[in-house]
Amino acid sequence: MTQSIETAAAVADKPKFKTPLGEFWRRMSREKLALVAAAIPALMLLAAFAAPLYLPFGPDTYDYENTLMGSSLLHWAGTDEFGRDILARLLFGAKLSLYIGFVSVSAGAIIGVVLGLFAGYYGGWVDAVIMRISDVLFAFPGILLAIGIIAILGPGLENVIIAVATFSVPAFARIVRGGTLSLKQSTYVEAARAAGASDRIIMFRHILPGTMGSVIVYFTMRIGSSILTAASLSFMGLGVDPSTAEWGAMLSAGREYLLAGAWHLTFFPGLAIFLTVLCFNILGDGLRDALDPKLNDT
Repeated sequence: MTQSIETAAAVADKPKFKTPLGEFWRRMSREKLALVAAAIPALMLLAAFAAPLYLPFGPDTYDYENTLMGSSLLHWAGTDEFGRDILARLLFGAKLSLYIGFVSVSAGAIIGVVLGLFAGYYGGWVDAVIMRISDVLFAFPGILLAIGIIAILGPGLENVIIAVATFSVPAFARIVRGGTLSLKQSTYVEAARAAGASDRIIMFRHILPGTMGSVIVYFTMRIGSSILTAASLSFMGLGVDPSTAEWGAMLSAGREYLLAGAWHLTFFPGLAIFLTVLCFNILGDGLRDALDPKLNDT
């Protein structure tokens, strides 16, 4: 009996094996504010997809008898100049804005990561060409570069995604290039090279995982800025169709009725943009702290 108790105590005292995923979640669980920030966009999407179950109006349901109406039991966030329900359009706009942000940043990240790997690993003229192109793109403020691309391609959802993705590429390329330059001289990379691993295997299996922490953090923060850029383009009439339920387009249409006392037309879309961008920035800060291996355990 005593031996069994001692064996159980020894098993209990034995250190648990720590997996990378478990360590990440342990650190991330300490970032309470970041978890709340992650929950808000998730709840927005959930509310948007479930909207037909509890909202009697769609984003394009016209009610000309209740135009420019304030908040009420029937229309919780009021109506616009055509009697369309603001809340329904906000929820539909959440799906569209988050879609634009995620897809555009994903496209920019994929291209930028590949270019950064090649630039950092091969160096020489490959590095010079990729980095000089990045310098040219960095010379333009993001919104001006997006406006220039839209001026060439024309307005529209697909072109907005292309414009936002384009100015995301050089930042991802620089992040991955810097990580590649420091990792390609590592012992485990030299060992893989000595074992006869191909350049593709070394870059994507051995080097890329070591750069993903910074990429994930920047990816998260870039979603917020991409949503803001897409909304700015729509506000200027260069984004999606003005009749679409998109936050920037709603802001642009609502500003014409501010003097008429219809402040809710701009307040609610502006609040949605503010909260979403803020949440992704806070989430990015939390991910940075959780993924930073230099932080000491306390």
